[in-house]
Amino acid sequence: MYHSWIIDSWPWVLGPLLMLWRARGSPSLASESPVVPADPPLVSVIVPARNEARNIERCVRSILRTTWTSLELIVVDDRSEDGTGDLVRATAAGDPRVRVIDGTPVPEGWFGKQWACDTGARAARGSTLVFTDADTDHAPELVARSMHAMRARSIDFFTVACFQELVTFWERVVQPQLFYILATRYGGAGEVNRARRSSDKIANGQYMVFTRAAYDSVGGHAAVKGRPAEDLALAQLVHARGLRSELALALDEMSTRMYRSLSEVVNGWTKNIVTAGRETLPPGTIIRLLAPLLMLITPIVNIAPVATLIASAFVTLSPSLLLWARLCTGLLLVWWVFIYTKAFRLSPLYAFAVPLGAAMTMFIIVRATVRGRRIEWKGRWYKAA
Repeated sequence: MYHSWIIDSWPWVLGPLLMLWRARGSPSLASESPVVPADPPLVSVIVPARNEARNIERCVRSILRTTWTSLELIVVDDRSEDGTGDLVRATAAGDPRVRVIDGTPVPEGWFGKQWACDTGARAARGSTLVFTDADTDHAPELVARSMHAMRARSIDFFTVACFQELVTFWERVVQPQLFYILATRYGGAGEVNRARRSSDKIANGQYMVFTRAAYDSVGGHAAVKGRPAEDLALAQLVHARGLRSELALALDEMSTRMYRSLSEVVNGWTKNIVTAGRETLPPGTIIRLLAPLLMLITPIVNIAPVATLIASAFVTLSPSLLLWARLCTGLLLVWWVFIYTKAFRLSPLYAFAVPLGAAMTMFIIVRATVRGRRIEWKGRWYKAA
């Protein structure tokens, strides 16, 4: 039977075009004013930190460089075993804006991060609460621009997509694949902001800003205490309660390095890729059970043409199938050269490693599926709600 290779190439042709179209209208934090008002309201920045000795100094220093003149920084030391709290105290050097809170044991049914955030929120005095991770680096104008965005559009909940620092080979090969799965599901920030269903909302837990009133009205982190992806759950809850939220790009205002090795990448994404992935889908038991299979589609698309070319070295394939594989491999290469250079500011040569990254992504998804609701993170085991 004649293999209509041109027709069968449509996912590799239209997929990138659709992604570009969906990313339209994504707001950028760079367009917001950096000017600090004469009498700014108090902003409370809360950092949950467990065994973050390698990251916490950079994070604290960057937050304290803020141009926002009315700010308190609360670092909740979540029972760290590496001296995280002492490093914060030494880094702050008596700065009156900084408080370190020693965390208490995590109650039954809570995830550690949510408990630390809840602890910090209860101690915070600000009318605006900023929750940010310990592995982040903040530009001085980040808070000011965020506050202007929230005031200009009466936003109750604000979050950003920041620049992802990818240093080692495995970070650069695997992480973009996983971010691409998220982009395939949600499109760009503009599409998220235009969404009308709660299941189409998402947030980045590396930087979330609430008005105090909005945070209290949704129940804060206590409302999502047993959810592995608390940021996603909070974004959906905010929308369900009729509050106004926004996601913006902040590629020059904030950066983060999530993981530093292949094992960290695998363990980190195993934590929530499937359990959280189910919550990205519309309600319905059957479709949510299919979440792992749906997430496998993207890595399969990124590996199938190359796998076909490799197979052609060992078995005889039809000319039309070979044409399809060559065309789609070329299209993949061009698309991923664009992604690596534009989104991640890396060498285009990493596009040649896309099949390897896709294979590792498939392994992570399968691994997470097998583990199910059992989650291990930073020396603690949880059962997702």
